[in-house]
Amino acid sequence: MNLTYIDFLVSAVLAAIMFGVGLSINFSDLKEIRRSPKAFILGLVSQMILLPLIVFLIIGFTDLPPTLKVGFIILAACPGGTTSGFVTVLFRGNVALSVSLLAINSLLTLLTIPLLVNLALTVFIGRHSPFELPFVESFLQIFLISILPAMAGIVLKYFREEIANRIQKPVRNVMIILFAGVYAIIAFAKESSGGSGITTEDFWKIFPYAVLINFAGFAAGMAMGLFGKTGLRTSWTIGVEVALQNTTLALLVAGTLIQSNEMVKPALVYALFSFWTALLYGVAVKWYDGSRLFGEFREIREKKINGNR
Repeated sequence: MNLTYIDFLVSAVLAAIMFGVGLSINFSDLKEIRRSPKAFILGLVSQMILLPLIVFLIIGFTDLPPTLKVGFIILAACPGGTTSGFVTVLFRGNVALSVSLLAINSLLTLLTIPLLVNLALTVFIGRHSPFELPFVESFLQIFLISILPAMAGIVLKYFREEIANRIQKPVRNVMIILFAGVYAIIAFAKESSGGSGITTEDFWKIFPYAVLINFAGFAAGMAMGLFGKTGLRTSWTIGVEVALQNTTLALLVAGTLIQSNEMVKPALVYALFSFWTALLYGVAVKWYDGSRLFGEFREIREKKINGNR
C-alpha cells in the first residue's frame, strides 16, 4: 500500500473528529437505548439496512462508472455524520437518541463496512476487481483510527468531565478547520499526491444522485419513525441520522484503504451540501410543528369562545 501525506492527514483528521465525538457522549445518553428501545431499533435498521438498500437500488439503475457506484456504497456503509448531534441540538430533536445511534453504529461499522464494500466491489466491478478491502486489515485500521480515539474521548469524559467540557469547544473548532482543510486538499491536490482529481464534469455527474440519496435517506428514516409512532421530533432525528454520513471515514476507506481516487468523489460531493440540507429539514419540521401547534391553539380558543356564548 503506497500511502501519501494526504492519507496520513485524513487519518489524523478522522482521529481528531472521533475524539471530539467521544467527548460529547454521556453514559446517561446511552441509557436511551433501554428507555426507548423502539426508536433506537428503528434508527439502527434505517441506518444499517435501509440506507444501503436505497443506495443500491438508486445507483444500480444508473449509467455511472462502477467505481463511482462503489463510492456511493462506501458512503452509505459509514455511520452517521458527526454534525448530526449539532443539528439535533439546534432543532431540539432527540439528542440522547442521536448520540446512542452514532456510538453504536460506529462500532457496528467495523463489521458492516468490509461486508458491504466487498459486496459492492463484486456486484459492480466483478470478482476479478483490481480493488479489494481486506477484512482484518480494514477492521484494524478503522478501529485504530476511528473507534479508539472515540473511546479515549469517552473515558476522559467519564473520569475527568471538567477537563472534557473545557476542551470540547476548542477541539470542535480545530476539528472544523482540519475538516475543511483536508477536503480542500483532496479536492484540489494532484492525483499523484493523493488528490481525487475531481472535475466539474464529475461533480455534475455525481451531484443529482447524491441529493436524491440524501433526501431519500432522510424521508425513509423519518417515515420509519412515524410509522413506529415515535413522535415527530424523534422521527426527524432518525431521518437526520440517516441523511448525514461520516464522509471523512468514507474518504479513509475509499482513498487510503482501497486507494481509489474515483471512489473518493461521491463522499467529497456529498460533504459539500449534506449539512445544509439537514438544516433545511430542521427548518421544515420546525415550521410544520409550529403551524400545527398554532392550529391546535386556535381550535381550542375558538371552542372556548363558542362555549362562553
